[in-house]
Order: sequence, then structure tokens, then C-alpha cells
Amino acid sequence: MRKLYALLLLSLASQWALAEPVTIEHKGLVLNASLETADETWQQKPVILMTHGTLAHGQMEIMATLQELFSERGYSSLSISLSLGLSERTGMYDCPVPHNHKHTDAIEEIGLWQQWLTGQGVDSIILLGHSRGGNQTAWYASELKEGSPVKGTVLIAPASNGFDYLAADYKKCYEVDLAPLVEKANKLVADGKGDTMMENVDFIYCQKTSATAASFANYYADDPRMETTYILKEFSQPVMVFAGSEDTVVVNLEEKIEALGEKENIQMSVIDGADHFFRDLYAEDLADETVEFIESL
Repeated sequence: MRKLYALLLLSLASQWALAEPVTIEHKGLVLNASLETADETWQQKPVILMTHGTLAHGQMEIMATLQELFSERGYSSLSISLSLGLSERTGMYDCPVPHNHKHTDAIEEIGLWQQWLTGQGVDSIILLGHSRGGNQTAWYASELKEGSPVKGTVLIAPASNGFDYLAADYKKCYEVDLAPLVEKANKLVADGKGDTMMENVDFIYCQKTSATAASFANYYADDPRMETTYILKEFSQPVMVFAGSEDTVVVNLEEKIEALGEKENIQMSVIDGADHFFRDLYAEDLADETVEFIESL
């Protein structure tokens, strides 16, 4: 996990400054996003609502690159930065900062940005999520009601690992058993003490940090919806899933999608040679195939 966080930091090397910053307020926090419009009539075509991966932000390399590529192809996009419990958050989350956020917070925040787009006159939205953001995007999409402006969902290397995998990975990375920590966090939450800080704890990619019991319990919940392929079992709307053939972070995704059986609403594309971040020409492939998917709806 620490290796992935280092890769996320490296991905900041390429910066784009073409998108217009947008903010909204929620529960005393200012939420950030970057709006890139293809032209002055941008509301008249589907707009892509994009969610980044773990502890990252809306202008990390893959997000900013895709925004530019979509604009070149005539499509506008809104790339959001999840608050992760912080107001006006920019850049990668700083590990020493105490963690008071949840995996499931994203579901509400994606909804707020969808409402913002609707308020701008957009009546056709495509959801897109990368890595953990892919799982959060699928989770959000699975709860949409009939009549939603969301017309399709694009999942790029969506997180799809259950609790057993997380526990094994936690043990491998930190040489600590995860289950007793989750049990402690769950008890604190059950006792109404979810705001209690668990100090000197390894959390996601952050070594020896602090996190509230509620945060720890939520990110490491033994909930089948943490596995994206579980969500897709009952998914009815059109969805495009991308995997990288050289991805060492989200592994065996193609096999997991195939195990769902014949589902006409799910398309799968494996980008040969791409790793978890789909850099350079692999991003071009993502953009091309995403636009093909949108125009097929």
C-alpha cells in the first residue's frame, strides 16, 4: 500500500491548469472541483463527473489528463476533489493530519456535485471513477432512482477487494493483524465513541498516523459493497469497466467481471500495457473508448 501512495505522489509531476475551479459548501466544509468545458454550449452534451482514487485529488495526473483529452473530443467534465473531512482541500492528503473521513462520505459528495451540474442546466451525466473512486462511483450509481440524469458509468481499475484481501495486505504491509483493530473501532462506534482518535495506527497508505474509530471502522468494514464486482451483480444501467494489463494494484479484475456471467449492460476493456494510472498513450486509449461508450448510449 505504501508503494501505491508513493506512485500517487509521483503522478503529480504533470500538472494542468486549464480547468476552472468550482466550489460548493457542505456541512461547514468548502468542496472543490475543476470544471473543463469543451465549448460555450457544454451543458447540451453529456458531462462527465469524475472521482479520483484513495487520498488523492481531482487534479492528479490521470484526472487532469483525462479532462483535457475529453475536452479535445468535445466533452466537458467536472473532476471533483473529495473533502476527506477537510475544507478547501487541495493536493494529496497529508498522512500526519488526523483522519476524520469515511469511504462512504464520497457517495454523498458525488451526489452533491451531480445536483450542482443539474443546477447548471445539464440533463445528461456520465459518472467516472478511478481506483477507490471507481468503487465509490459504482456504489453511488447503484442507489440512483429512476429518472436520474445519469446515463452511464465508467469505472477505471475500480477497487474490488474484499475484507480478507485487505486483512492479508494490511498484515503484509504493516506486520499487524487488522481484525483486532477493526473490532476495537467497531466497539467504540457501537458505544457512541466514534469520534475517539485511534493513535499511532496504520491507516490506508499512512503509517503510524491517527484516525477516528468511525473512520477506521468504515474504511475497513466487512461490507460486500466494498468490492465493486459485488455491486455490479445487480447493476442495471450501462457501465464500462477498464483494466490495465500491468496493474499490480487492482488485480484479476477481468476474471472477476467474467465471473458475473453474461450481463448485456457491462462492457469490459483491458488496456494492454497500462498500469494502474494509465499514463501517456494509455490515457488516450481510455478517452477514445470512453467517448465511444458515451456515444453508444
